[in-house]
Amino acid sequence: MADRVGLQAAPLPFAVAPEFGDAIEVADGILWLRLPLPYQLDHVNIYLLRESGGWAVVDTGIGDERSRQIWEAVLGGILKGSRLTRLVVTHHHPDHMGLAGWLAERFDIPLHMTVTEFLFGKYYSVARSAIGGQFQFDHYARHGASRQQAQRVVERGHAYLECITGLPDTIQSLEAGGNLIIGGRRWQVLTGGGHSPAQAMLYCHEDRIFLAADQVIERISPNVSVLAMEPVSNPLGAFIGSLQELTRQIAPDALTLSGHRLPFMDPHRRIAELIAHHAERCDLLEQYLSAGARTVHDLTPVLFPRVKEPHQLSFAFSETLAHINHLIAAERLTAEDRDGILWMRRP
Repeated sequence: MADRVGLQAAPLPFAVAPEFGDAIEVADGILWLRLPLPYQLDHVNIYLLRESGGWAVVDTGIGDERSRQIWEAVLGGILKGSRLTRLVVTHHHPDHMGLAGWLAERFDIPLHMTVTEFLFGKYYSVARSAIGGQFQFDHYARHGASRQQAQRVVERGHAYLECITGLPDTIQSLEAGGNLIIGGRRWQVLTGGGHSPAQAMLYCHEDRIFLAADQVIERISPNVSVLAMEPVSNPLGAFIGSLQELTRQIAPDALTLSGHRLPFMDPHRRIAELIAHHAERCDLLEQYLSAGARTVHDLTPVLFPRVKEPHQLSFAFSETLAHINHLIAAERLTAEDRDGILWMRRP
């Protein structure tokens, strides 16, 4: 689930994206690939960083047969005669880590991830209850969904396990503030929460190149969701805090290469748009609740009036709850328990 947020004012350096399986060189020694996704957001961006002996890969695509076939075409075409040297996975979502197990095993290459993202990926790889457990059903029901509605949304979650090929048992951990040397470039490791617990980003100060993963994206806002395992968490607060920190860490004119959409050149402006967008969403919910208490299930269509499909609805519900929890943390709303159902209201 990704909202459209604002428009980029600065010209886009690459106005046309590469075809699936093709590549564009976006900077010296950096190739931009795209792989398809079977969702409303129909692609994920992959970056190849040239280094001695071959190419480091940043993210993998989803773990399905179509993505494998495109990888095979790339390895036999654009990268023919080269080898993969290492794999950097920015976070545990299946469009970014789905083929990590397959690539790491096939090419016997090390995996770089933050420890938190690695453990989340392992959890979803081996624990079926992580997706479809009773606590997931209870989470939706407690926020006003009917039994049938909760069941439809939870059952869609099992599809996650069909989109990943697992993870190796060992990693070379990425730590915030650390450095990763690839192809003569020194990349500083940045991390941010909200979209994912400890998503890794890479920034080259010397060349002002920012591999932003899903934290800062052109035209759309990444999904920021409350997970059923952390029902009272405040991921939106973590996301906004991360964005504010990024303005102190990266140059305002850095070439920004995100996990989706097109590269762009003005990340500070984009960050300001994203922060303003979420502030507007919070104001909208607060205003709507002036008429009386509502459940999160009731409030989801306020932010996402056109979403009906269960897979997208789960994202919409979880993002609505993220805004609600952020408002509760700011003491702008309170939650009232009425016979096991939570009702949100203004104080």
